[in-house]
Amino acid sequence: MEEKIIQLLEEKFKEEGFEDLYLEDLAFNPANKKLEIFLDSDVTLTVGQCSRINKFLQKHIDEEGWLGEKYTLDVSSPGIGKPLKFRRQYTKNVGRKVEIKTESTGVREGNLLEVHEEYLVIEEKVKADPKKKKKILKKAEIQFATAGKKKLLLQFAKLKVIG
Repeated sequence: MEEKIIQLLEEKFKEEGFEDLYLEDLAFNPANKKLEIFLDSDVTLTVGQCSRINKFLQKHIDEEGWLGEKYTLDVSSPGIGKPLKFRRQYTKNVGRKVEIKTESTGVREGNLLEVHEEYLVIEEKVKADPKKKKKILKKAEIQFATAGKKKLLLQFAKLKVIG
């Protein structure tokens, strides 16, 4: 069934208004018949797009009887805390803050500046002198081959109260 869902989505992504969408992940729990579809977009994924894809999939699932009468179908974005899986997710998020776990240097945080075929570039705050607290901004290249989990960090704007 999962392969059939993937094929349906690939066809849907060829339609106008859905061309920049792609499947990020698919999870099915047979115990409670819950099917979760996580989509992403090269530009912006809207609630309307998720809703239309949900209805599209529900129609096919019901017609084919793949999950019986009672099941749960959720179509959404992966969410801010989920690790990035595809290179196209990085390109979309240039300029945002990321957290990357590397094999050699551990966890690194910084603003994503560039995405290349083999590596990405972040700007991170590092100590200028190990004996001092002052930090400077420094560019760092991180190879995709050595990087483990990579996720976006939620940033909140600082509000200034004038009073």
